[in-house]
Amino acid sequence: MSTISATTIAEQEKRSAAASSVIAAVGLTAFKIIVGLMTNSLGILAEAAHSGLDLVAALVTFFAVRISGKPADKAHTYGHGKIENLSALFETLLLLATCVWIIYEAIQRLFFATGVEIKPSIWAFIVMGVSIFIDYNRSRMLSAAAKKHNSQALEADALHFSTDIWSSSVVILGLIGVTIAAKVPSLAFLHKADSIAAMVVALIVVYVSIQLGIRTIHGLLDTAPDGAQEKIEAAVKSVPGVMGVHKIRMRASGPDHFADVHVLFDRTMPLEDVHPLTEKVQAAIKAVLPGTDVTVHPEPAPQTSESPTQPTE
Repeated sequence: MSTISATTIAEQEKRSAAASSVIAAVGLTAFKIIVGLMTNSLGILAEAAHSGLDLVAALVTFFAVRISGKPADKAHTYGHGKIENLSALFETLLLLATCVWIIYEAIQRLFFATGVEIKPSIWAFIVMGVSIFIDYNRSRMLSAAAKKHNSQALEADALHFSTDIWSSSVVILGLIGVTIAAKVPSLAFLHKADSIAAMVVALIVVYVSIQLGIRTIHGLLDTAPDGAQEKIEAAVKSVPGVMGVHKIRMRASGPDHFADVHVLFDRTMPLEDVHPLTEKVQAAIKAVLPGTDVTVHPEPAPQTSESPTQPTE
């Protein structure tokens, strides 16, 4: 299989995963809105809003994956992978905005609003059960695709839908509390369970959003992966003929990683002997960091009175 065909297959798999996420989000959002309005459940409406933003995020991810797959050009010499980082950041901001609305509405119902009647029905439990089933399956699919293709955008979607499972479970507990309150007058305080469940959903989403936002910002700021420099240094020094390594730099562009290293060789070594060694250095780095685009800058090893950064005569 050629490199081009393998790349094409990878992009098709990423796009297929993103498209499946969009289709699932459309169905779930519509289902939750209808049942939420029928039952007047803030918990379900909160989940509907969450799914609505998941739909927007899934659409953004779908287009981000398509754009990030474009090859490098004169204006984007490192490719278009950063669009995946921007997509994940956009998802984070959307989710945080939703949480503000959910928490505000929950506080209003808990402490200020009166006469808000919630009508839990079998449909309320069905929609949340279907939501959990769909979220579980698409979370597994997206997570597998994200790991296989090192896609931060798909990882963000997978993370969202895995937490949706927990938030949907919390909403079900809230609906159960409301049902019990309607049948057992002495437990009337459980009538507030729906609003409390909505707040729990919001807090879960806030936590996930913050974690996702931190990783996204690290990607946009070209933060090197933990331990990557140490792995590169050890790998380079293990190549026979290498006398030292410095100025190790790494950056990520979506699913792709780039490494630049300055490697010291014997200053008397002919150029035709240095070049094969640089290829061995590249191979050693790729062995510990697969898929990394490596650039090796060979330098003559300094004399005793020189440092690696001093110019040589």
